[in-house]
Order: sequence, then structure tokens, then C-alpha cells
Amino acid sequence: MFTGGADSTEILVQRVGNTGAVSPAAPAGRWLAENIDGGGVIDRLQTVLEIAEDGAVSGSGGCNRMAGRATIAGDLISFGAIASTNMACVPAAMNQEQKFFAALRRVQRWSFHAAMQKLTLLDADGRSAVVFSRM
Repeated sequence: MFTGGADSTEILVQRVGNTGAVSPAAPAGRWLAENIDGGGVIDRLQTVLEIAEDGAVSGSGGCNRMAGRATIAGDLISFGAIASTNMACVPAAMNQEQKFFAALRRVQRWSFHAAMQKLTLLDADGRSAVVFSRM
């Protein structure tokens, strides 16, 4: 019910808590790597990271499928052991995938640029390890 008359109305807005383990501001979603350790990525080779609200991680390093878990608390993030298939691909794809998995092992923080829809995973020194765009 609105109160206050024709030209004055008050609306009560109340935040309802999230029941999940990961806050709504967490980096949950499906992400496409655009840059790994400042070296860009190979065109048409999709390195994809999907982070579920419960911290489950899946995706592809560009050649092999992967699965694991992330621990997220505020802007802190760490990746546990990542399991992957073991297919052989062309050397350039394998090189990019190895760099991607190595970068995930170093990651400690994340940041999100809302206007550009970019997720950046940062190492202990605050350097960009991987930059993703939302898929």
C-alpha cells in the first residue's frame, strides 16, 4: 500500500539475504579468457572457466575439459586441485592451456569491471593472471 498522498509516496526497500555459500557479488558465471599472464590468447581457441554459486569450477583449458573447486570469500579466491582430461592437441593449444592452469594455481584475488563485464583474477602481487569476458 502506498502512503503519503498524490505527490508524496514512500516505498520501503528491504534486502533479502542470500542463502548460498557465495555472495551475489562473487564471480559466479561463465567466462571466456581474453588474456593469460599479459600474453593474450589464441583466436578461436576457447579457454573457458565456469564458476558455480557453490564454488564448483568447470570449463576447458582450450584443449582439455576441467573440473574442480574454488574457495571464495569476499574478493579472495583460490582454486583447489583441478582435474582435467588428458587429450593431446597442437603445441600452441597445449602451451596456452598449461599457462592457464598455472595461472589458476597462483590466483589469490578477483575483481570485476561491471561496465565492461570483465573478470580479472589477480596473483599475490596484484598482477593480472587471467582476464575474462562474460559469456
